[in-house]
Amino acid sequence: MTATATARRAALEARGIVKSFVSGRIHTRVLDHVSLQVHAGELTLIAGPSGCGKSTLLSILSGLQRPDEGRVFALSEELGRLDLRALERFRLRHTGFVFQGFDLFPALLVAEQVELPLQYMGFLPAEMQLRAREALEEVGMLSRRHLRPIELSGGEKQRVAIARALAKRPDLLFADEPTSSLDAANGQMVIDMLHDIAHRHGTTVLCVSHDPRLIEHADRVLRMEDGRILDDLRMSPSIQPTMSATWSTAQ
Repeated sequence: MTATATARRAALEARGIVKSFVSGRIHTRVLDHVSLQVHAGELTLIAGPSGCGKSTLLSILSGLQRPDEGRVFALSEELGRLDLRALERFRLRHTGFVFQGFDLFPALLVAEQVELPLQYMGFLPAEMQLRAREALEEVGMLSRRHLRPIELSGGEKQRVAIARALAKRPDLLFADEPTSSLDAANGQMVIDMLHDIAHRHGTTVLCVSHDPRLIEHADRVLRMEDGRILDDLRMSPSIQPTMSATWSTAQ
């Protein structure tokens, strides 16, 4: 299915999400009746200051946490109705994650990092190697496939993390502060990659960040503050980036 055909479909939906955390006698509401829809074939950015609830919202939408109140639908599946095992299967099959800390294994080669989740999905070695090769080539890291994380720059590590998620060919790709550990050039490269993945593959890409530089690279921006969505902005196509020509060279 092409990105154009999927762009009108709401792949993620939250209805009245409430989440609170308790520490002793202190009860803090992090999300206050949040409702939204996120569409396939787009890069949607949830922006806002640290502590506004955006990472908690991402965690709930991806099924890593359950809300205190409200309902979450992902690919028409209500996540709250799934038991723990079914929820793990859903995430393994349909979702990819990119985190600010890269989450790479020090002892594994780049190619092995990308192949690892494919092993859990039950792919045969030949298919794992093919998918890993294609994903690494797409992010400009194929020539670095025999290196270990200690031999890579921060930007390269994040590109490997993106390739690892991309090799699964996920319907849903979640990115939590993916540029916070990177300099400006590598941060722009990463957000351009996520934007291109959404448009090229028809993937639903949801990114949270407090970095204001990322706003102009998104298709849609949801601005959060104090656990609520204050603005929902559709960005003009005239300011969208084209596919980065620096993927294979940026370090």
